[in-house]
Amino acid sequence: MATFVEVHPDNPQPRSVAQIVDRIRQGALVAFPTDSGYALGGRLDDQEIKDRIRDIRRLDDRHHYTLLCADFAQLGQLVHIDNSVFRAIKAATPGPYTFILPATKEVPKRLLHAKKKTVGVRIPSHPLSMALLAGLGDPMLISTLLLPGEEQTPTFGWDVKEALDHVVDIVIDAGDVGTEPTTVVDLSGDEAVIARRGAGDPTPFE
Repeated sequence: MATFVEVHPDNPQPRSVAQIVDRIRQGALVAFPTDSGYALGGRLDDQEIKDRIRDIRRLDDRHHYTLLCADFAQLGQLVHIDNSVFRAIKAATPGPYTFILPATKEVPKRLLHAKKKTVGVRIPSHPLSMALLAGLGDPMLISTLLLPGEEQTPTFGWDVKEALDHVVDIVIDAGDVGTEPTTVVDLSGDEAVIARRGAGDPTPFE
């Protein structure tokens, strides 16, 4: 059964965050709230995390996994960004956007899109996501918690626990969260392409 942890939505308790971070370092798969609904996540360098996320969501090789970053310093180590792309991302983050970009050699090949050699990156604004990243000191591998057949992410932690009790290690509840996933913007080509419309306003990229 998954461990259920309740934290304050605006000021996550440092002790709880530290305990969760320790579990993540040990290989735990966590379901946690972000600024665009719930996500599944764990250590970037843990092969099993990707496999477990893939199995839960029934994903294929065309899926873009996302690297959750604390800031631009981390993001810049993982993807190639030119000046115009930097300005566009800077204006929209932190917030509910995922950006598809060419990956650097710092990203394990198994996490890249099979054909495009790209990966998703984002910088969240949710206090819990930020606290977890600060505690880890490294980006996290994540995927929006969109279960097969569902169009929205869960709203409450207990709903997540009920659905995923035996396939994740920790479920974190930080109060009510939105149900829209991130807006996904593909910036890997000559022009921006809105790959998914979600919580972030796509207008600046159209």
